[in-house]
Amino acid sequence: MAKFTNRYIIIYSIIMIAVVAILLTLGATALKPFQDKNKKNEKIGYILRASRVNFDTKNAEDTYKQLLIKEIAINEKGEIIAEYDYNNGLKGEVRPFDIDVNAEVKKFKEGKPYILPIYLIKADNDTLTVIPFYGMGLWGAIWGYVALENDLNTIHGAVFDHKGETPGLGAEISGLPFQEQFIGKQIFDENNNFTSISVIKGGVKHSNIAEIHGVDAISGGTFTSKGLDNMLIDGFHMAMPYIEQHKK
Repeated sequence: MAKFTNRYIIIYSIIMIAVVAILLTLGATALKPFQDKNKKNEKIGYILRASRVNFDTKNAEDTYKQLLIKEIAINEKGEIIAEYDYNNGLKGEVRPFDIDVNAEVKKFKEGKPYILPIYLIKADNDTLTVIPFYGMGLWGAIWGYVALENDLNTIHGAVFDHKGETPGLGAEISGLPFQEQFIGKQIFDENNNFTSISVIKGGVKHSNIAEIHGVDAISGGTFTSKGLDNMLIDGFHMAMPYIEQHKK
């Protein structure tokens, strides 16, 4: 009887595990379209916020459609290898929006060929060039988008976010007071040399960096600020072959 009971328990357990696994799989499959849509809307929101566009989160994609001139993907030589817009569809093998920037940053750091998505956005009489960035903070991934004005030098806007930085410290990179420092900064000096935007511990005014090329680091968020500084350098270097070819 004991053997029968144990066998029954084992069979019952196996059946229950299988049923739960099937239900979880079905649930994940059913939810995936909603998760994908949320991720898409989140990315669109970043691009629009970097472009300093007012939009309703419920209609973010509609705003994006209206303002998007073109999504492009460039290779390490700055050559455009793919284009996408809502009117003419896709030219090339990959929609730039779908490129995994994290994976491409890893390729760049390893000295391998990479591709980078760039978003051209209408803003009044200007064309903004929005570049994505990806790096590491203190506790995990950080990322962002920077919109350059038509001169491909002046920053129109920037937005940054993180996976798990410390609230009140490194997490402040996602706040407006930090991000708004980037508006009007320039990534080239008066001699047309690339400078990036330095994130300076202790503040720009107490450094030897020209104010137009630097922002104040997060107080108490040294590692996150340094990670963001490195992220900007890597991202701008990835986009630089394209920038150099198109900069006025």
